[in-house]
Amino acid sequence: MFTGLIEEVGTLQNIRRGQRSCVLTIGCSDVLENTRVGDSIAVNGVCLTVTGIGRGSYTADVMSETMNRSALGRLFPGAKVNLERAMPADGRFGGHIVSGHIDGTGAVQAIERDDNAVWYTIAAAPELLRYIVEKGSVAIDGISLTVAAVDESCFRVSVIPHTQQVTALRDRGVGDLVNLECDIIGKYVEKLLMQPLSGTGAKGQPKSGLTEEFLLEHGFC
Repeated sequence: MFTGLIEEVGTLQNIRRGQRSCVLTIGCSDVLENTRVGDSIAVNGVCLTVTGIGRGSYTADVMSETMNRSALGRLFPGAKVNLERAMPADGRFGGHIVSGHIDGTGAVQAIERDDNAVWYTIAAAPELLRYIVEKGSVAIDGISLTVAAVDESCFRVSVIPHTQQVTALRDRGVGDLVNLECDIIGKYVEKLLMQPLSGTGAKGQPKSGLTEEFLLEHGFC
């Protein structure tokens, strides 16, 4: 599990491509402290397993599913990447629950400066936007951000100067793809509501056990 608070901006030193996969070599320093082979580090929000550690760098394998779901396949040597180690059990939870399992990608539609902040407008598919709510949380390239506005085609976030300075978001431009992870809670709630709890409803559709009567009975009004 991650928090979406970036620890370090690393540099992609090498990308060795296979037919549908690749191996990344990432230059960094801070996240290598106490890191061992087998540990997890999120790269632009994608949870990857450390497969080798060198002097000032580490390697990670990226399988085809990850390549298809994320923007990692578009990286090139020299690209800056956001890095975060998995959260320790005794650590502070300063961001929000981030699993490192990318839901899909979005495209930077606009970047606008507003005094000391910068607004990013991110276009995304409807199947992702359904889980993005105003004042909710979203991870963009692994960065925990608050959604300021959302409509049927895009959402907006406002980024403070500190986030700009300590993440690779400053390198993103209009048209660039970014990795998106929606708030995990909404996805679980949707799945549970769709499960057949007490038989089936009309035309064989799953019948949810969540009813108005149930909510009233348990104090929701």
